[in-house]
Amino acid sequence: MSTKPKDRTDIAAGLLLMAAAAFFGWQTRGLELGTSLRMGPGYFPMVLSGLLFLLGLLVFLKAFGSEDEPFGRIAWRGMLFILPAPIFFGLTVRGLGFVPALFLATLIAAQASMRMKPLHSLLLALAVTLLSTLIFSYGLGLPFRRFGPWLPF
Repeated sequence: MSTKPKDRTDIAAGLLLMAAAAFFGWQTRGLELGTSLRMGPGYFPMVLSGLLFLLGLLVFLKAFGSEDEPFGRIAWRGMLFILPAPIFFGLTVRGLGFVPALFLATLIAAQASMRMKPLHSLLLALAVTLLSTLIFSYGLGLPFRRFGPWLPF
């Protein structure tokens, strides 16, 4: 392994991951950790911070072994549709309810791919909505409204 970094993006990503892990790990200082059998409120966040730090360290060290790749084109279409989908869901889930908000959010996110045909988008949205409703509402029994007050039925 050479000592000169070859991939600057991996260096930046690794350092950012390690900084985020250190920040969130620092936030758990005042919480009781407990043990793995009797976990305190700070145990799980501390473990996740440690794992994130290790991931950042691996990404950082990888920068010294791989060649720098060109950045390439920015996927504007993906950002235009994928980023607003969870925001839309969060803003409408109380008014529309879980089922319609998830269905519409999935339809929005599906438009990120230029290869996704309208029929496939509808089938994907139906499948995601059906499976999520079965898992979260019926399987886990989470108490949320399937259809909200904005809908007339």
